[in-house]
Amino acid sequence: MDKLIFIVDDNDANLTMAASALEADYKVLTMPSAQKMFALLEKKKPDLILLDIEMPDMTGLEAIVILKENPQNSGIPVLFITGWSDDKLISDAKKLGALDVINKPIVKSVLLENVKKYV
Repeated sequence: MDKLIFIVDDNDANLTMAASALEADYKVLTMPSAQKMFALLEKKKPDLILLDIEMPDMTGLEAIVILKENPQNSGIPVLFITGWSDDKLISDAKKLGALDVINKPIVKSVLLENVKKYV
């Protein structure tokens, strides 16, 4: 359980669901915004970030651009979580550096399977 995963989502229910799905196998830190993620990145480096696309203040797409521009953080794998099923949005997410996109509502087995691919 030494792998650290950041879960970034503005919805408490999504944070709770994703954390409960992963905490038996990983160390999990949840945060409600990309701003909180960036503040925590100054202190801790996760092995993977699960990042919601649709958030107020800063979207996941905006956040991944900033993340990937920083050489210290650019190698951190990112999986997006979204309620959208728009092919263009998913394509854009991957072009910006996301490894994959997981659809909401989160299904525990799908989340675990995807996380295990990259951690």
